[in-house]
Amino acid sequence: QVQLVESGGGLVQAGDSLRLSCAASERTFSMGWFRQAPGKEREFVAAIRSGGSTLYADSVKGRFTISRDNGKNTVYLQMNSLVPEDTAVYYCAAGGLFATTAQRFDYWGQGTQVTVSS
Repeated sequence: QVQLVESGGGLVQAGDSLRLSCAASERTFSMGWFRQAPGKEREFVAAIRSGGSTLYADSVKGRFTISRDNGKNTVYLQMNSLVPEDTAVYYCAAGGLFATTAQRFDYWGQGTQVTVSS
């Protein structure tokens, strides 16, 4: 069982930046971020596989950057130019498939709140 621990959430103003981190108890092929806003379904944000290939949701392209440190089994999400619509609980995910759907990921973190005020 892979354990994931997120950190880095918080309250920021529109236009600010924030970096999320997720430390895994062991290495996995794919790691990603999803988010869930109140009253909405969980949605894909970004994913990265061990070789470095990345996937992004259209809503965050050009603003968010996913990266990983394989030596530390850690994935990061650098979020720039934040807008109120980015407000959500952000979940780290990991698994053996490089995908954009939640069902393709096997392990999940507890989530970290990101709130962007206008």
